[in-house]
Amino acid sequence: MTVQKPQKHSNALWLMSLMRPYALRLLIAVFLMLLANLAELIKPRIYAVIIDDFLPAAAGGQKMAAAGSFLIGTIEGLGISYFAVIFVSAFSSLLHTRMVTSVCQKILHETRMKLFDHIHRMKLQDLDAQGSGRLLTRATNDVEALDEFYGDVLGGLIRDVFLLIGIVAMMLSMNVKLALTGFAAVPVIVLITVLCRGALKRNFVKMKAIIGKINGFIAESLSGIRVIKSFSRAKEKCAQLYKLDRDYRKTTMFQVFINGILRPVMEVVNSAATVAVLLVGYSLAGGDASIAEAGVLVAMTTYIRQFFEPINDLAEKYNTVQSSLVSADRIRSLLLSDDQLEKDDENGYAMPIVGDIEFKDVWFAYNDEDWVLKNLTFHVKHGQRVAFVGATGAGKTTIISLLSRFYTVQKGEILIDGVNVNDWKLSALRSGIGVVLQDVFLFVGSVADNVRIHADISDEEVLEALRLSRADTFVSRLDGGLNHMVSERGAAFSTGERQLISFARAIAHKPAILVLDEATANIDSETERLIQASIDDISRGKTAVFIAHRLGTIRFCDRIYYLENGSIAESGTHEELMRLKGKYAALIESAKEGE
Repeated sequence: MTVQKPQKHSNALWLMSLMRPYALRLLIAVFLMLLANLAELIKPRIYAVIIDDFLPAAAGGQKMAAAGSFLIGTIEGLGISYFAVIFVSAFSSLLHTRMVTSVCQKILHETRMKLFDHIHRMKLQDLDAQGSGRLLTRATNDVEALDEFYGDVLGGLIRDVFLLIGIVAMMLSMNVKLALTGFAAVPVIVLITVLCRGALKRNFVKMKAIIGKINGFIAESLSGIRVIKSFSRAKEKCAQLYKLDRDYRKTTMFQVFINGILRPVMEVVNSAATVAVLLVGYSLAGGDASIAEAGVLVAMTTYIRQFFEPINDLAEKYNTVQSSLVSADRIRSLLLSDDQLEKDDENGYAMPIVGDIEFKDVWFAYNDEDWVLKNLTFHVKHGQRVAFVGATGAGKTTIISLLSRFYTVQKGEILIDGVNVNDWKLSALRSGIGVVLQDVFLFVGSVADNVRIHADISDEEVLEALRLSRADTFVSRLDGGLNHMVSERGAAFSTGERQLISFARAIAHKPAILVLDEATANIDSETERLIQASIDDISRGKTAVFIAHRLGTIRFCDRIYYLENGSIAESGTHEELMRLKGKYAALIESAKEGE
């Protein structure tokens, strides 16, 4: 399996490309942000005018207010101007934040839906290889990391960059020497950031991997909670999680440690730059504080504070940027892995399935050449009922997986109605095959929803399917009947009840081929007799394939295949195989002794 690995430098470009459909909104947001920045830049200049022009005059000094309009030529006007500047800054910031957040959430929604769709179209072997924990991390934690990039970083990043440019222009326009004195601290900040960059990135990669393991472990433990409780293994499972969580804590503490260093160091550099500006300003006044322009110094020190705030912010958000780029890399690696997707050719064969099945010299292995099926050949005609029996690991369930094209054979071919399964349109192929598995999965929702699985099936058809599967008896007793809400994985139902609903699910979709994989393994004998009668009804005129250990359900099949080590060891009707007195007969006798 080859996965196209995205280039590291392209991850940021990819994140930016997701914003292209919202270019106009973002341009408006940038304008609002520039307006807010401009307001922030004007405030210190108002300080300077008031301190240098109006305060000396009020104290009987030499300086007087410069001539001008009411808003800039009077102390009252400057007060009103200052209030107006604050209002414009706050209102523009509010609109800017709302607009950026709206765009951000739309991008995250689209990314999450693409991931969800991609995961559902992946091949089973790649889903197994990825693991539920890693996929869950990409669809949740990694997408949330992008939320931080767009929400916390992108909005702030653009604002900070333009604010820095404006502050630099303001400082240089007021006093070049004082401005250059303040800028002297920038190389120190750049050096600190560069030194931390490599360690932070490596730490984030490690952190994301551990999060995936934790998610997978918790999901697995919740799925197997009954087994854990039955064997009293809760303490041991907690110990395993403790070890994973300890590793995650180490990576988190390292991140906190770096952040804990960055903020105080930036504050020290900031304060040092402020002191330097004051000293240089005093020096430029010839050491005479009385002639130093206090307003200019106040404005310059304010600008210095403003100058270092976005720099500090950018330095702190570097952690978020690194986390987002790592997450973007993981998301893109999955989305770009087109070879992991099931191919559903729109021009593929899409006629309704009749039900003729043929395996021709089929060889299949999950790993390399560790063959599960070897030279398997059989033919099931439309309307026939066949069964596959044999020891665990003989390859029975694999046949079903290949029939539904969950996996692709390495040698030979599988034909449905004379057409190779690889040439069928995948949706048409699977819609014609109804599968009832031993391990039943019920979704959160109503009973009717679990039968339909979002297909266009009426309530009458759902009720008929429940009746044929003999599930209508217990469903009618439920509060709400068809609308009764099913808990997660159908935990409130018995194993037999879950299987009956699964059986109704297969019936309701009216498949041409009905497959039952150990479908009666966990049903009591009375329920089995009921469902056997149902099978006789619904399989009439359909092709039925049984995988069974409980051999009573297959006694009346048209043909029974006994599998051994991936090959057909014996085949025939029940009576023929019993007369043969071979492996099948021995299996029947051992089953009788076990009853």
